[in-house]
Amino acid sequence: MKIYLAAALAAFAASAVLTACLTPLLKRLKAGQYILGYVKEHKDKNGTPTMGGLAFIAAIIVISLGFGGLQNNVLNLTLVMVGGFMIVGFADDFLKIYRKENEGLKPYQKILFQTAIALIAAVYCYVNKITSLSIPFAGGLSVNIGWGIIPVVLFVFLATVNCVNLTDGLDGLAGGTSLAYLAFFGAMLAVGGHSLSTVCFAAVGALAAFLLFNVNKAAVFMGDTGSLALGGLVACVSVFSSNTLYIPVMGIMFVISGLTVIIQVIYYKRTKKRVFLMAPLHHHFQMKGYTECKISYAYALITSLVGMLCLIFL
Repeated sequence: MKIYLAAALAAFAASAVLTACLTPLLKRLKAGQYILGYVKEHKDKNGTPTMGGLAFIAAIIVISLGFGGLQNNVLNLTLVMVGGFMIVGFADDFLKIYRKENEGLKPYQKILFQTAIALIAAVYCYVNKITSLSIPFAGGLSVNIGWGIIPVVLFVFLATVNCVNLTDGLDGLAGGTSLAYLAFFGAMLAVGGHSLSTVCFAAVGALAAFLLFNVNKAAVFMGDTGSLALGGLVACVSVFSSNTLYIPVMGIMFVISGLTVIIQVIYYKRTKKRVFLMAPLHHHFQMKGYTECKISYAYALITSLVGMLCLIFL
């Protein structure tokens, strides 16, 4: 337990320093977020520095390597893949800033890059016989799906990365929800002595520091640089530990973000009417009059409560 606490504290310190240094630099470089016009509640956020995810992702990678050891193949692959998703997100953020609009990479370009990274994970799982899926609340029961792990991992990575990305719509929302997920998931892995628990606790410390700058009113946004990397991290620690099926359980708020967008789009195309005032769901609540702080707190709280249940029935 001491090593996990040390990793969290070291990551907190590294992330705090990096974010404090990066934020004014981003301001000077005029690396500000361009806000969509129809989200009127966010009009005063236009120009807020983005790409802050560079700071906490760098802290996670460096501290995880320092505490996890360079000889751990699963840990190394996890960090390489998280870095890969961060690069995709950085390219998207950079193009938005360069073009001075809210569109960076084309959707098909994002999917292609994400699929390529996910395919590496899928092949790695199959070759290294990480083909079992632990069933939540089943007392340690698992099922081996053999080669079926390849399409499952591809789907899980794409779904998780984009659902976490969709959750990044309010100050502190994606960061707080991810922190809660990784804290309880890390505790679950620590019980089994899995090496990826170190990455989880390093991420908890790094995100806690970043949230000092990101809660309402945010001084800096994580951008797709941070949200895509966070989605990749959630997918990696879950898939590589054979706990893939815990993602839709502990990550229920990420799932809700994705599902509400899908429901809204399909229903609107068929009826020209909306199910929600705005999707994802957090924007619906915002338009109902709930504050960003209250919504972000609720998302993190629900994730924590589900995480507790998972630990109780582990």
